[in-house]
Amino acid sequence: MSLAGLPPLAGDTLGALVDSGAALLEAAGVAFGHGTTNARDEAAWLVLWRLGLPLDTPLGEAPDSEEKRPVTQVELAQVATLFEERIATRKPAAYLTREAWLQGVPFYVDERAIVPRSLIAELIADGSIDHFLGEHTRRVLDLCTGNGSLAVLAAMVWPEIEVTGADISADALAVARTNVERHGLAGRIALVRSDGLQAVPGPWDLILCNPPYVNAVSMQALPPEYRAEPELALAGGQDGMDFVRALLHALPAALSPEGVLLLEIGHERAHFEAAFPDLPVFWLDTSAGGDQVLLITQKAAAGLQAP
Repeated sequence: MSLAGLPPLAGDTLGALVDSGAALLEAAGVAFGHGTTNARDEAAWLVLWRLGLPLDTPLGEAPDSEEKRPVTQVELAQVATLFEERIATRKPAAYLTREAWLQGVPFYVDERAIVPRSLIAELIADGSIDHFLGEHTRRVLDLCTGNGSLAVLAAMVWPEIEVTGADISADALAVARTNVERHGLAGRIALVRSDGLQAVPGPWDLILCNPPYVNAVSMQALPPEYRAEPELALAGGQDGMDFVRALLHALPAALSPEGVLLLEIGHERAHFEAAFPDLPVFWLDTSAGGDQVLLITQKAAAGLQAP
């Protein structure tokens, strides 16, 4: 994207620079959703990261606000270069900073793996699924692990469990390994290359899965920021359910008798229910609503008809 006709980045204080950056991002029409949901938050992220300041540096009306911190011309030029790259390439900011945060935990990420943003992280952190778990919950699989963030969060929240992260992409697993080692969890998280459940048949007490589920029409309409991510991690076929079909029909044997699957399907509830009209599931509330993450028990999965 050309920067011609866009307002210049300006500002001699931290607050003014963030405001200018937000206006620039809005004028450029970039898309958000990879760690931020709006121009102001993304501008603050880029400015603070580029200047080597903590991402929780207080701005605005906070009593200890750094809003008036002076910005030098050298710093302005450094920040401007980063904003120019964000706009010209339309890469998610996380690919530029090489870091994304999920539930307050930092994760390394690059173009080999999807930017972590799964709503499942909320449900792990806030205990929403704990009543489906118990003393029997010992073996946990993070299927389609990507950069390993859900596997890491699960190991942090449930210190007594064994976790396996599986993905078809060797590149994504290399990124996941970086995060497992970064958080000192190499002794508790195994990483396995697997096409679906083929190399990790179980049985598992809990499967976490944020699979490729975007339908073909939606894939064509994705903003460039999303198309910068590995298509393998996004595209779910014509109705978005290709991976999910294979997973659910293999699920009865992959879960222990009291095991459950926690599955994220984004905005594909209509396609999911069309594909599995008679499957009883529990829809779980998240910050994005109550129709994007669901839970399936082993008993419910066992009632599915073979394809």
